[in-house]
Amino acid sequence: MHELKAGLRRRGLNTVCESARCPNLHECFARGTATFLILGDVCTRNCGFCAVEKGRPLPLDAGEPNEVARMAAEMKLDYVVITSVTRDDLPDGGSAHFAATVAAVKRELPGARVEVLTPDFRGDEAAVSRVLAAAPDIFNHNLETVPRLYKTVRPQADYARSLRVLGFAAAQGARVKSGLMAGLGERPEEVCAALDDMREAGVSIATIGQYLQPGRRNLPVEEYIAPEQFARWREYGLSIGLKMVFSGPFVRSSYMADRVSEQA
Repeated sequence: MHELKAGLRRRGLNTVCESARCPNLHECFARGTATFLILGDVCTRNCGFCAVEKGRPLPLDAGEPNEVARMAAEMKLDYVVITSVTRDDLPDGGSAHFAATVAAVKRELPGARVEVLTPDFRGDEAAVSRVLAAAPDIFNHNLETVPRLYKTVRPQADYARSLRVLGFAAAQGARVKSGLMAGLGERPEEVCAALDDMREAGVSIATIGQYLQPGRRNLPVEEYIAPEQFARWREYGLSIGLKMVFSGPFVRSSYMADRVSEQA
C-alpha cells in the first residue's frame, strides 16, 4: 500500500480513494488498484456527504493525463477508473482534460478498458460528448441520492439534470453506470424509484452502498441499512431490467469496477 502511495506522490497524482476517505482503500491498494482523481484535488461544490476538499482549485496540470497513463502502466492495470472533482470554474467543466486522460491511457495501455466517473458538467451535452468521443468503455455518473434529499446532500446539483446526462450518454451508445448511497434518510421505495429512473434513462449498471460519515463536518448517518435490504434492492433492480446491480454495505461506485463490468 505504501509503495503504491509513494508512486502516486512521485507523479503528483491524486486518488479518490484517499481524498474521499474510502473505507475500502486498504483492500483496493493491496490489490494494486486505485481510482485516479483528476482536475486537481479541490472541488468547486460543497456536497454534504463528500470529504474531498472544497474551495478554489489550482489551474489544470497539463501533464496530468500522461502521468495518469504512465502510473496505470506502472501498476499494470487492465482496467483503469478515472474520476474527478467538479470544476464549475472551467468553461468546459474539465471535459477536454477528461478526454485527454482517457486518450493517454489508451495510448499507453491499448489493451486496457477504461471507466470514467464524471461530474454533471452542468448538463452541458457538448462536454459529455467530448468525453464520450475518447471512447471510454463505461460512462459513469452518480445520482448519489433520491430527489427529496438533493437540497441537503447535493445542494449545487440537480436530480433531473443528472438523469439527463445519463440519458444523453446512453443515447450516444455508451454503456452507462450510476450509483446511490443509502443511509441518508431515504425510504426504501425511493431507492426503487431511483432505480426505475436509471433504467428509463438507459443505465445498465447500478451500485448501491452504505453512506459512512467521512468527517465531522459531513452529514451524519441517519440509518445503517441491513444487508437484507441491499439484497432486496439488488433483486428489484435486476427485475426491472438492469444488467448488473452491485448492492451492499461496503459497495462504492468504483469498488471492484473491473469485476462489476465483466459480470454486466
